[in-house]
Amino acid sequence: MTKLRLPFDRPSFDSPAEERVHLKQRLAAAFRLFGRFGFGEGVAGHITARDPEHSDRFWVNPFGMPFQHIGVSDLICVDHDGEVVEGEYHVNRAAFAIHSQVHAARPDVVAAAHSHSVYGKAWSSLGRTLDPLTQDSCAFYDDHVVFDDFTGVVLDTEEGKRIAHALGDKKAAILRNHGNLTVGHSVDEAAWWFITMERTCQAQLLAEAAGTPTHIDPDSAALTATQVGTDGAGWFNFQPLYSWISRLEPDLFD
Repeated sequence: MTKLRLPFDRPSFDSPAEERVHLKQRLAAAFRLFGRFGFGEGVAGHITARDPEHSDRFWVNPFGMPFQHIGVSDLICVDHDGEVVEGEYHVNRAAFAIHSQVHAARPDVVAAAHSHSVYGKAWSSLGRTLDPLTQDSCAFYDDHVVFDDFTGVVLDTEEGKRIAHALGDKKAAILRNHGNLTVGHSVDEAAWWFITMERTCQAQLLAEAAGTPTHIDPDSAALTATQVGTDGAGWFNFQPLYSWISRLEPDLFD
């Protein structure tokens, strides 16, 4: 019997330079999607991707540039001292304070995403983890935390360290009174977890506003997590969105 191939295959690379091009294209696409989905809030929000050659550096969006405008050539590279080592724009200090510490604490993490999206920040004000109410929400079952210590805009790396410590080995953190943070082993994965977590927050807010939602039982939630919450599932779910935004906004590759 012929083995069926998935419509998308994980890429492989012959050099760090080739991998870097791929990473930056995915990062620019993720920003365009965040813009399309209304995740922007002034200058807030950032996605970072660890450089494939220099592990102490990450690529990030320029400070103050709208998500909808970001292309590959606009991305900047920042080292763990907060210095821009490639690119012509400034770095968001909050992005550096949070992401530098997450990347330092989690060598397995390639990318991290954070934004002040409406449903994420609304849910964060409750200071609760998400419940297993839907199949999609099970991706986060026993795999996200609440960082329960809002002290204002995160500009200090010590605050970033505390967020990284709270995140531990999970895929996501709800930053109380702030918003959501997701991480992944690829840009694709981190971006997808953020997108679906935002929708999960929306779904639970709607369900609780309408009545008393029925929870998925723990055994079924744990099983479903192994089906929809894996690294591969996160990466794969991003691929249709990448195809869509690439066709819709090809200038993102400029």
